[in-house]
Amino acid sequence: MSSKPISLFDSAILRQAAIAAFAKMNPLKLWRNPVMFATELAAIYVLILFLRDLASGAPEAAFAGQIAFWLALTVWFATFAEGIAEGRGKAQAASLRRARSELMARRLVNGAAQAPVAASDLKLGDLVEAKAGEFVPGDGEVVEGVATVDESAITGESAPVIREAGGDRSAVTAGTRVLSDRIVIRITAIQGDTFLDRMIALVEGASRRKTPNEIALSVLLAGLSLIFVLAVATIPAFASYSGGIVSAVALASLFIALIPTTIGGLLSAIGIAGMDRLVRFNVLATSGRAVEAAGDVDVLLLDKTGTITLGDRQAVAFIPAPGVSEQDLAVAAQLASLSDETPEGRSIVVLAKERFGLRGREMAEARFLPFSALTRMSGVDIDGATIRKGAVDAVITHARSRTDKVEVSPEVRKAADKVAREGGTPLAVSRDGHVLGIVHLKDVVKGGVKERFAELRRMGIRTVMITGDNPLTAAAIAAEAGVDDFLAEARPEDKLALIRKEQAAGRMVAMCGDGTNDAPALAQADVGVAMQTGTPAAREAGNMVDLDSDPTKLIEVVSIGKQLLMTRGSLTTFSVANDVAKYFAIIPAMFLAIYPSLQALNVMQLSSPNSAILSAIIFNALVIPALIPLALKGVKWRAAPAGKLLARNLAIYGVGGLIAPFIGIKLIDLIVSGIGLA
Repeated sequence: MSSKPISLFDSAILRQAAIAAFAKMNPLKLWRNPVMFATELAAIYVLILFLRDLASGAPEAAFAGQIAFWLALTVWFATFAEGIAEGRGKAQAASLRRARSELMARRLVNGAAQAPVAASDLKLGDLVEAKAGEFVPGDGEVVEGVATVDESAITGESAPVIREAGGDRSAVTAGTRVLSDRIVIRITAIQGDTFLDRMIALVEGASRRKTPNEIALSVLLAGLSLIFVLAVATIPAFASYSGGIVSAVALASLFIALIPTTIGGLLSAIGIAGMDRLVRFNVLATSGRAVEAAGDVDVLLLDKTGTITLGDRQAVAFIPAPGVSEQDLAVAAQLASLSDETPEGRSIVVLAKERFGLRGREMAEARFLPFSALTRMSGVDIDGATIRKGAVDAVITHARSRTDKVEVSPEVRKAADKVAREGGTPLAVSRDGHVLGIVHLKDVVKGGVKERFAELRRMGIRTVMITGDNPLTAAAIAAEAGVDDFLAEARPEDKLALIRKEQAAGRMVAMCGDGTNDAPALAQADVGVAMQTGTPAAREAGNMVDLDSDPTKLIEVVSIGKQLLMTRGSLTTFSVANDVAKYFAIIPAMFLAIYPSLQALNVMQLSSPNSAILSAIIFNALVIPALIPLALKGVKWRAAPAGKLLARNLAIYGVGGLIAPFIGIKLIDLIVSGIGLA
């Protein structure tokens, strides 16, 4: 569903996220985030110390109260970030629900339409009809008829599409509108399990499961937190041995400064936002795992027909025989195609019209000969002339049957052979036993495909076209499309074997397809992108569905996957670098009285020990909301070698994360000491 992008600063989302953040602070919910759970426990501990000091009138009460407040605010900022990410998904889901009104359906029983019923009453296998101006009542497959359908409610594309029985263009989706003719649909999904229902569920951030990488990072953060608990717990003994005392509030502050709270607070929001960005490119992923896998793709396999090419052969040229004008050939070819309703026949009529302005004419006296698999020809008898169009050898045989004096020019045969070598289909045209020339039919490569494949190549992804065509035709189309390799005369088991071979070599494989014969390969691939215009089997097998049915959309999918991984890695780097800088603020402040030699580490020259600790904790809290926009939008990514990208991110987020706290903590210290908070 194409929808208007939700603003990061949408007031309704911010308001709901602020309220939801308090509910998310419940320890029974927060324990799944070990870093924030530890921060909340520290906040509760310091709060208890504050209440104790307050009751006893101790002068340290104000300092403990401020630390407790900022630790609690750190947790709230983290849950607030997650709430914003979820709120954006829920806002999209709400817009989808509003777009889905209660649809009505007319069942067909024994071919007769029944009284309209609610679409929610439909059952699997029901046959329903939809006429011009009506909405498709449920997800299904066209089993009768052909019609133009407005799918803008699903894909965002205003141009209508053809949906017809049989082939790979039979799938229809609930809520789309029939613009012309009548189609009969077999229901393949009931309400609650339709494509739109699944889409709504997927954009609900709250229902998103953690990916394996997120789980691994969470375990790492939990391990680090445990290590730092043990490290901080030993400090009082060392301080006592040295004749000094370290306050419990300072110890709690040091612990929070040690653990990477920044990435801990933003980790969930980053993952939710990654799937949200994918939805905005009209691609649905069934899991965050698929999005992450897309970021590591090495090989992309694409089905040719309907994916790289338009899927219908189109007339692209008239090649006349010697002594015949191109226009004469076009006139004869057009006359032979006027009753031909196939895409190939219509394209010949259109090409003749575009090249020579040929229009339809009065054909009342004409006798059309429909195409026959036996004769491999079609044609027309008009005004005493016999015109035939079809396979080259069939047309030549027909011409010779009319007269023994037919001599086919060598140039005609050469032209036919050249068309075949280029991956096209040659059709011969004859009139009254004379071969006029060749019509070049071509499986047209989709516009812009070659440039997009070149971009994939720059990203380090190898593209492989898979087709059932012979190697000669496959090689010609592969060269025109700009893919790196091809697999010709491929059967479903060949596609599956190729994917397994690539995976066995340690490569991550993505597969794009739209047909039922692509389903096994889509299921086996690490990233299986099914076209929305494809069959239900293909859509069910893949772990992503491209609503625009654009095979080169994988560039965006890979970019979003890489951006998700890089955003997580960059903010993890920033978080760890932040911690290093915070050590220079807190450790000298805590131990300077015990170990005067630590003065060498007091590079910030902060006002006082309490001011240093409080400033570090305030900075630690404020950095999370400051990075929320970056976590939701993702770091900037462009096609470049991995080493170059790594060096760039280390320079920006590593060095930047090291420098920012020195500046931020110093500024906060000046403010805190200036107004007498510490």
